[in-house]
Amino acid sequence: MNRYPLWKYLTVLVAVLIGLLYTLPNLFGESPAVQISSAKATVKVDAATLDRAQGILRAAGVADTGAVFEQNGPIGTVRVRFASTDLQIQARDVIEKALNPNPADPTYTVALNLLPASPAWLAALGAHPMYLGLDLRGGVHFLLQVDMQGALTARYDSMVTDVRNALRDQRIEVSGVERQGMAVVASFPSEAAREKALSTLRGRNPDLQFAERTDNGKLQLVGSLSANAVTAVQSNALKQNITTLHNRINELGVAEPIIQQQGNDRIVVQLPGVQDVAKAKDILGRTATLEIRMVDDSPAAASALAAGTVPFGLERYPDRDGRPLLVRRQVILTGENLQDAQAGRDNQTQQPAIHLTLDAKGARIFRDITRDNIGKRMAILLFEKGRGEVVTAPVIRGEIPGGQVQISGSMTAEEAADSALLLRAGSLAAPMEIIEERTIGPSLGAENIAKGFNSTLYGFIAIAVFMIVYYQMFGAFSAAGLLLNVLLLLALLSMLQATLTLPGIAAIALALGMAIDSNVLINERIREELRNGESPQQAISLGFDRAWATILDSNLTTLIVGLALLIFGTGPIRGFAVVHCLGILTSMFSSVVGVRALANLWYGRRKKLASIAIGTVWKPKD
Repeated sequence: MNRYPLWKYLTVLVAVLIGLLYTLPNLFGESPAVQISSAKATVKVDAATLDRAQGILRAAGVADTGAVFEQNGPIGTVRVRFASTDLQIQARDVIEKALNPNPADPTYTVALNLLPASPAWLAALGAHPMYLGLDLRGGVHFLLQVDMQGALTARYDSMVTDVRNALRDQRIEVSGVERQGMAVVASFPSEAAREKALSTLRGRNPDLQFAERTDNGKLQLVGSLSANAVTAVQSNALKQNITTLHNRINELGVAEPIIQQQGNDRIVVQLPGVQDVAKAKDILGRTATLEIRMVDDSPAAASALAAGTVPFGLERYPDRDGRPLLVRRQVILTGENLQDAQAGRDNQTQQPAIHLTLDAKGARIFRDITRDNIGKRMAILLFEKGRGEVVTAPVIRGEIPGGQVQISGSMTAEEAADSALLLRAGSLAAPMEIIEERTIGPSLGAENIAKGFNSTLYGFIAIAVFMIVYYQMFGAFSAAGLLLNVLLLLALLSMLQATLTLPGIAAIALALGMAIDSNVLINERIREELRNGESPQQAISLGFDRAWATILDSNLTTLIVGLALLIFGTGPIRGFAVVHCLGILTSMFSSVVGVRALANLWYGRRKKLASIAIGTVWKPKD
């Protein structure tokens, strides 16, 4: 009567094995490591960097326990493990000295880090431990205020240039165009000129709303950004700053940084495992700018370059391969004129290419420059910390109108994607300042882990003891189901590579209560069937079947609340909601399927079952 088909038993067995496999990496702890990442946007870390680092360590006689190169999109990282922190620090010093011969201008960031110490065979199966949040691992918390007025001011300055260029192209007489506060003001000598300008600007600048006014006899047009345009400028500034911060923080060696928007003009940055606040501040506050200049490939420039001299009016910068180039001092365009950069393919040759979108000012300048310099090279430079490097220097093949620029040549698809990323997110769209800063030490994080683990463990033991005493054998089944629930929950969190925080540990404890509630409903339903005179086998079957509807209703309503927290919550609330929702799903499986599988295995094969161990069945007196 109470027998599962074989496939159901196999399902429970597979769930147990998967739970063990993916929970296991969390038990091995962490090992000291050294991480090597790029300190410059134009320097790549690849497999050759890994070989170089291992060669440096062998030459210095420093033994490692494993090294790996990881490619995360366009960003590469080398991580080398060691048996002790002494070897870790020694290796860091050796690698730092070899890779960065000039400490004032480091090419690579060599950082101390902690990596999971789980065996390689588990990692090969995709079994990795959960990430630990700031409150469990320690680290740095920053709250950044984005200067939205600065972003709008920069946009209005750009619009002033656009308006001036539009009026000049249409040969409209204008007395002057300037920014006054948060508005673009154009003055005209006559009413006819103002009317013609109004018609032209409304078509050329849809983001601006124009109004006519007279100021001390001057006929003026006052343009201000529409509400939608202001929102778009602020949103784009916030998104670009977040993207840029993601790219910069990679060199700190943070396993799982949290960078997210808070409100309309703030960004929260949490860096678990980072204790060097000064280094974190330096990277968060770094400025990067883009410039486009012409390359001087003349014989005189080549001779000067070979002789190691730099002629007047030129500057020397290295390219991505370290080769020096001489470029003109005159800046043609800056990153302010770049609206977008995407990797793609050349429409004719299908070779990898970079597609740039320039604003109106940039499009006009770029058209004139490309028309007058066909066959010459144009350098795109990225400046960080006052030092510039050439990202790419393509040859101009023809005039490029319309602001749609394509850069192609001897580059791979990966290099095109890397360059597009640098061009698109090389600098902050708006200034930021740190308005809140907190540092959590690793000892406090370890204490939080110990307290959270102990509270969950003691809660589990107390529940298991109560269930076994009160429900006897079925209480033992419930305790086993509770253990399966925790196992599956930790495995899911590890598979999803979720970040565990203190609220997450609280959600695990809550999941225990939710799971045991389902078992209480089942056990009491079985008792009720026994009081009604059903046989033990029939009582077990009816108890599980009739308790299911109640279990589903109670868990479904709780799941709805959890999903609401997940959708609308942020930060710790969202972390709690993730664990809470997963815990509801695993508790339903473990209590309904897992516990019933145990009950069927124990009692299901007994044809003449006289009684079951489920505690005292209280029968009402007649």
